[in-house]
Amino acid sequence: MTLTETLLTASPHDCFTAADIAHHVPGTDDARYSLVKRAVTAGEIIRIRRGLYCLAPAYRRAPLNLFAVAQYIYGPSYISLESALSHHGWIPEAVYTVNSTCIGESKTFQTPLGNFSYTRVPQNLFYAGVTRETSDASSAVALVARPIKALADYVYAYRKDWRTSRPAIESLRIDPQDLASVPRDDLEEVVLSYRSGRVRRFLAALQAEYTQ
Repeated sequence: MTLTETLLTASPHDCFTAADIAHHVPGTDDARYSLVKRAVTAGEIIRIRRGLYCLAPAYRRAPLNLFAVAQYIYGPSYISLESALSHHGWIPEAVYTVNSTCIGESKTFQTPLGNFSYTRVPQNLFYAGVTRETSDASSAVALVARPIKALADYVYAYRKDWRTSRPAIESLRIDPQDLASVPRDDLEEVVLSYRSGRVRRFLAALQAEYTQ
């Protein structure tokens, strides 16, 4: 049985790590490396980055969830910024780089699946305002910022000194009704997670404008 056949039989996911391969395939590290190299050369497996792989399109059981893949590439992290804002329908533009917020150093990865960008945002509660999402086609889990969290990360990442909602509405084309729809509890939870004065001032302005 080839490595690809083994993974199709034993692994529930089409994206997997070197540790996953070691779990499903007995033998030495050198033997497993040879199997991986052979599968990559044959075009059955794609190397995303060191120690991280996925099945080639012809062998996948469902479309890859790139938001879930992002957490494998670099973490701890969650989907945020333009990717999350577009995902939730808050901004109209298509986003072609998968954008995440991370705890460690900011990094960018160019992979066969596309570009993945990670921006460091210091926080007290890193996962406050973050939701676990599972796509219908795949059982892979993605961590995605709720809209107000993604917007707060945007203010930090791009050093915006916004004192009202107007600049966000004008520059990002966010619908004021979306801002007004943010639950008070979501906004209060996110406010507590940030250390940045700029972010806290912006969120306080939103509270004053939309949660009366």
